[in-house]
Amino acid sequence: MALKGTLKDFGIGDILQLIGQQQKTGTLHFHQKDQEVRVGFKDGHIIKAESLTRKRKELIGNMLVRAELITEMQLEAALETQKRTLKRLGDVLVSSQALTAERFQAMMQLQATETIYRLFTWKAGTYEFIQQPVEADAEAIHPLRAETVLMEGFRMVDEWPVIRKKIHRDDLTFERLKALPQPRPGEEGGELGTIGPTERRVYEELAPGRDLRKLVDVCCLGEFETCKALFNLVKGEYVRAVDPQGGRSPAPGDERLLARMAGSVGRVLATMAVLAALALVVSRGAYASHADAAATSFADPAAQRHVSHAQRVRIEAALEVFRLERGELPERLDSLVQAGLLKPEELRYPWREEYYYRRLAARRFVLLPPLR
Repeated sequence: MALKGTLKDFGIGDILQLIGQQQKTGTLHFHQKDQEVRVGFKDGHIIKAESLTRKRKELIGNMLVRAELITEMQLEAALETQKRTLKRLGDVLVSSQALTAERFQAMMQLQATETIYRLFTWKAGTYEFIQQPVEADAEAIHPLRAETVLMEGFRMVDEWPVIRKKIHRDDLTFERLKALPQPRPGEEGGELGTIGPTERRVYEELAPGRDLRKLVDVCCLGEFETCKALFNLVKGEYVRAVDPQGGRSPAPGDERLLARMAGSVGRVLATMAVLAALALVVSRGAYASHADAAATSFADPAAQRHVSHAQRVRIEAALEVFRLERGELPERLDSLVQAGLLKPEELRYPWREEYYYRRLAARRFVLLPPLR
């Protein structure tokens, strides 16, 4: 399978979906300016991910020190032993009882997933998939399903802008305002605005002078999950963010007042904005009414992807109108036709098959072109 091009023409989501669903084995190379990442697949599952241009602070030994799992002295001693014995760093640290094998494996997993999810922030770059045998390393990560990574990556892209409105600086510190409620049986969390095990973990690590960068290191949850937990804690009024100039987050009462003032007026304006965007896409994509005939006229895959991008914008706008009217996203794209927002042929234009759609939550979804 030849798979090579730029991320502007074929996004990270399309690539992962294709490799995962076709259960391919090989190495996927990504390049962007001075960055290079390799992701290894075996039967469609990710079994390794490494940044060939990883910064020193991102090396596993430095990650362990910043997470306060080992000391600088322990790392230096382990590196010296590694040079003499040629053993892997993890084996040296475990044999010296600096940390457990389970903890080292968890940090290796975190390093790999952070490398993968960072790819979803790339706006440009090139990729190439080479089919070849790929063997797991001795310090291998647990295999990751491509579909799981895909959905998690899109969830991050979707929620980051909301989170960054409150957690907007790396040098923010945080102070506790009140205790967390007692855990409930089966408490999971995971959604914006909820309190779960992740929020409790971050809450326990809060300390005077410990900024966001340090919290990301010591919580060992990854940058996104740590920031999301802090967002939920701030929103729930359990924690207040403090910037280095002494500024504070808006008082909770002020935020509630603004929310009440927005009320129904905000809903109307939001609906009008989405409808206006939908009308604009309609005016630019009037050709979609001839979808059946046009679908066969695009022989150039690049042209198809270009047209498909515009059509996906239209479908996404229709999904947003549906959500505002019904309070949640539809289970299937067919519901957009029943609601009079789209025509049946527009669910696959410019392809012969329908777009891949999956609702993840009330406001989140995955929308991708069909496999070809």
